[in-house]
Amino acid sequence: MINGTDTIAAISTAMNNSGIGIVRISGDDAFNIIKKIFRPAKDKDMACVPGYTIHYGHIVDGDNVIDEVLVMIMRAPHTFTREDTAEINCHGGMFVLNRTLELVCRSGARPAEPGEFTKRAFLNGRIDLSQAEAVIDVINAENNYALKSAVSQLSGSVSEKIRGERTVLLEQIAYIEAALDDPEHIEMEGYADTLLHILEKIRDSVGRLIATSDDGRIIKEGIKTVILGKPNVGKSSLLNALLGTERAIVTDIAGTTRDALEESLRLNDITLNVIDTAGIRETDDIIEKIGVEKAKEYAGEADLAVFVIDASKALDEDDRKIADIIRGKKAIALLNKTDIDRVTLPSDVKEILDCPVIETQVINGTGMDAFAETIRDMFYSGGLNFNDQVYITNVRQKNALIEAEGSLEKAIESVKAGLPEDFFTIDMMDAYASLGSVIGEAIEDDLADEIFAKFCMGK
Repeated sequence: MINGTDTIAAISTAMNNSGIGIVRISGDDAFNIIKKIFRPAKDKDMACVPGYTIHYGHIVDGDNVIDEVLVMIMRAPHTFTREDTAEINCHGGMFVLNRTLELVCRSGARPAEPGEFTKRAFLNGRIDLSQAEAVIDVINAENNYALKSAVSQLSGSVSEKIRGERTVLLEQIAYIEAALDDPEHIEMEGYADTLLHILEKIRDSVGRLIATSDDGRIIKEGIKTVILGKPNVGKSSLLNALLGTERAIVTDIAGTTRDALEESLRLNDITLNVIDTAGIRETDDIIEKIGVEKAKEYAGEADLAVFVIDASKALDEDDRKIADIIRGKKAIALLNKTDIDRVTLPSDVKEILDCPVIETQVINGTGMDAFAETIRDMFYSGGLNFNDQVYITNVRQKNALIEAEGSLEKAIESVKAGLPEDFFTIDMMDAYASLGSVIGEAIEDDLADEIFAKFCMGK
């Protein structure tokens, strides 16, 4: 626990007018500050009241009443920061909140830095670094899948997994060191085979965590989706329908969209980061050609390709070229304009591209529910079980796991090559340290500062 820390304060609710706003205070002097500025309705010593109690009264600046409030008292170590903490529940106008915060700071606190409350929770051992990072993921979650993943990590799913593997590694390192120090009493005969099995098991476990990172990125950031198709098939209409607004220009003139439009949206519980591209066709127009090349580039980077096809026209060579571009990727074909006399059927589309085909009338929303359901089945087949499966959603954590996997692989190669035990313990210690960085063991101060600087103020 941090000893003798200064006391910090911040507005912990949204920075706009609302019904209620909270000023949070944490540190050794929190209750003395409350005693100076809070006049309880019933006479009491606020420095001595029990923890987890709420008190009605007024915030005062000398003889001036600032606001009618409720003050919550929480005593260390049973708080988020493991420090004495007080929260002032004010009326939610920004003027009264800022006035209260200013008074708190004049009375002995200093303004908290972004993420400093969570940073103190980490430094005081209340949570580890993976849990701290999950706090901001909960705040930034934009769909149920992202929220469930963040809550799972906040409850310690990643921590538990990492700590288990580190414990096993450390036990083996300790056994080897003890055997080297006392070879007469600790038997190493046949130990290499046992160790090899253990190291391979840990490496495979780490590898499975790394393998979840693509799903984890999609859960957290959304599905990178590109809309492709020939000109005037309804790509921009699809984007507008998904957004519920006229974001893209829609005309009967082929080639209207020259540049890509990018939007993030929620389709039921799924977040899509959508790129509407220029229509792909053979053209002599230089600007349109650039748009077509960009469309191909976006298709290569996308998690999902949505191939929009005009059902009122026959498939042609341009359609086949688009199919070739996205072959092998996760793709959905939308057979649009099915209200007009049909020329192309789902079976025709299946002949050029093996993917789900949904019949739609984008302009009036027909087929959009089936579209959303198909995406859910494609990316979240059977739903996601956050009780049993741990998903890595953080690039920093993924890189640390990749380093650990590399060190474990080196140790395994050393064991297989029959090298001396003290040689491969070096790589085992490197793996132990890399796994430790996932949960914040021995993390450098500048990296911690960089992580918590990304948090919102008051958290």
